[in-house]
Amino acid sequence: MSVHGGRTHSAVLVPLFCDPSERLHAVFTKRRDDLRRHAGEISFPGGRRDEGETLLECALREAHEEVGLPPQAVDVVGALAPVGTFVTNYAIYPFVGLIEHGFEWVREEAEVAEVLEFALEDLVAGHSLKRLVRRGVAFKTDVYEVDGHMVWGATSRILTDLLNRLEVGPRRPWRLEQE
Repeated sequence: MSVHGGRTHSAVLVPLFCDPSERLHAVFTKRRDDLRRHAGEISFPGGRRDEGETLLECALREAHEEVGLPPQAVDVVGALAPVGTFVTNYAIYPFVGLIEHGFEWVREEAEVAEVLEFALEDLVAGHSLKRLVRRGVAFKTDVYEVDGHMVWGATSRILTDLLNRLEVGPRRPWRLEQE
């Protein structure tokens, strides 16, 4: 599968959980500010695929390494469309997994500054189109802002795909339907 802007294959896990009030949340990481690439950015747990592993194995391994989420604690329910990064030339393959509410995160301190849990309805409410400037280049992009944190770039594109598939929108609050 070819993805625009993606020679290096990587994978992310999009962990989702439902809180006691039945609000669906997504789990993100805030990368440390002193990292060489993507410093201070918000992303889903993930990274570059190792030799010999599948993309799903990569997403689960990275989530375990970055936030302490064991693969057996994730019910993988599907995959989203891959996205490419323009600057770092990655192809990112997102996998969606359901996890239990109340997981105690163990962050990889060398890479992860903070683990963030955002309700999808708060992300939708914080959506806008913004003009950003990165490395001297101005562009308009979808962003999601919650509690002073901004999700943009490839993570924003993955999140938009997720929200569209769940049919979540500003006029349509989402509520987990119990079977």
